[in-house]
Amino acid sequence: MDQEEMRKRTKEFAKQVINLCRQLPETREGRMISGQLFRSGTSVGANYRAACRGRSKADFISKIGIVLEEADESLYWLEILSEINIVKRELVIPLMKEADELVSIFVATLKTAKSR
Repeated sequence: MDQEEMRKRTKEFAKQVINLCRQLPETREGRMISGQLFRSGTSVGANYRAACRGRSKADFISKIGIVLEEADESLYWLEILSEINIVKRELVIPLMKEADELVSIFVATLKTAKSR
C-alpha cells in the first residue's frame, strides 16, 4: 500500500472514530472514553502524515512509532467500549478490525524501516 492510500485509510479511520464518538452516551464514562478515543483515533492519520514528511530515517522511525502507539491506544479504547457494552458491538467491531490491521501495518513498517 502506498503512502497516499495509507493517508486516505488513516483519515477514513479518524472519520469513523469521530462518528462513533458522536454516538457515545453523555455519561461520565462515555465522555471520558470518547475524549481518549477521539484523541488517539484522529492522531493516527495526523501523525502518519507527519511521518511521511520526516526529514531523516530516524525522524521517520520516531514518528511511525508514535503512529503505532496511537493506533494501539485506539484499539484499546475500542476494546473497552466493546467489553463494557457502552455502545452496540456492531458499531465497534469494524473499527476494532481496522485498528488491529493498522497496528499490524505500522508494526511491519517500523520493523522494515529499522532494518534498512
